[in-house]
Amino acid sequence: MIAITKKIKSNLTTAHIFMLSGIVVNGGNYVYNLLLGRFLGPEKFADAAVLVTFLLVLSFVAMTFQLVTAKFSVVFEASIFKAFATNMYKKSIITGIILGILIVLFASELQTFFKTSTSSMFVAFGVGIPLYFIMSINRGIFQGKQQLVSLSVTYQAEMVSRLLITLALLYFLKIESSLIISLGILASFLCGLIPFDLKNISWKSVNVLSKTQRTLVRNFFIITAFYELTQIIINNSDILLVKHYFESYDAGLYASLALIGRVVYFVAWMFVMLLLPTVVKLQKEGKDTVPILLKYVGYIGGIAATIIISCVLFPTQIVYILFGESYLEITPLLWKYALATGIFAISNIFAYYYLSLDKYIPVVLSGSCGMLQVVLVVFFHESLAQVVHVQIIAMVLLLLVQLTFFFFENKNRSLRF
Repeated sequence: MIAITKKIKSNLTTAHIFMLSGIVVNGGNYVYNLLLGRFLGPEKFADAAVLVTFLLVLSFVAMTFQLVTAKFSVVFEASIFKAFATNMYKKSIITGIILGILIVLFASELQTFFKTSTSSMFVAFGVGIPLYFIMSINRGIFQGKQQLVSLSVTYQAEMVSRLLITLALLYFLKIESSLIISLGILASFLCGLIPFDLKNISWKSVNVLSKTQRTLVRNFFIITAFYELTQIIINNSDILLVKHYFESYDAGLYASLALIGRVVYFVAWMFVMLLLPTVVKLQKEGKDTVPILLKYVGYIGGIAATIIISCVLFPTQIVYILFGESYLEITPLLWKYALATGIFAISNIFAYYYLSLDKYIPVVLSGSCGMLQVVLVVFFHESLAQVVHVQIIAMVLLLLVQLTFFFFENKNRSLRF
């Protein structure tokens, strides 16, 4: 037994630890949403889904800062990176404060547009936004430096605290559930700062980047911000538009559908976290990067196929076990939504791969398909089924254009898994 334990430890890399941690984090976030759905019911869960969607939107915005920090922690030498990291912290704090103030100021308008029960949930959410941006820079340093254990801990701390604090507040406080959920999210931002890397901060440091380096950072930041915007649109516009166009009951049903169908995307997120610094490092060393891309595409494709087939064969059982009898109306749409999400997850791997290589055409293609999805939902929303169908159309088109670009870029080489 001791020999087996030692062998496992010797074979367990930090990447393996991060992957296992990612499974736990995604599982915990999933349990969080499932418990909210069961506890609140479809109508109140619709309000909760708006907050969770706002959290996902925030994570994509902050991911711009995280990915830029991660990339240049590999590119820049230690002395230059410290000044760069400090500058990123300053910019992230300013961005977080501005966005937080805007959400607080427009809380009443947001309540009206999304038909929520209270505006105070947006106020509490807005207060925590600067903390999330600080957390993202911290994570970017861990990600780029391949300090995956510390990176895992920050995600674990955020997930566990949000789950436990929210459930405790729902049990002990008799106030509006949406406000409680917002307070739980705010508390999780604080906990997500654990551990915090102080050694890469020097508030007195000056910008030592050359003009070429500043241009490189600016260009990557702009294109990453654009791509994360497309992620926001593709991942979250459907839930927000459904909340606007449909009654709360239908919006709650759709939110549960989206949660189940997006399992594959949550799993793909772990591979994306590992992909970017790995590709940048291989490129820096002059090594071939295509094999790592194909390996990750194979992983995500296999996971997506498994989930879609499960949704085809056992839709009623899945919905009943996860959300209960109140949500069984969505069973005919389950495999269709999983199909749309699976296609998007595969397309996403290609986009992040080329983003790592400073090739931006796939990002523009992704943005175009994201806008197409919004336009289709705006014009075709007579039923929840129609909303799902137009998303499948948009995601199939996205995958086709990404594959076309990939094969065009690699037409002179022999590709094999």
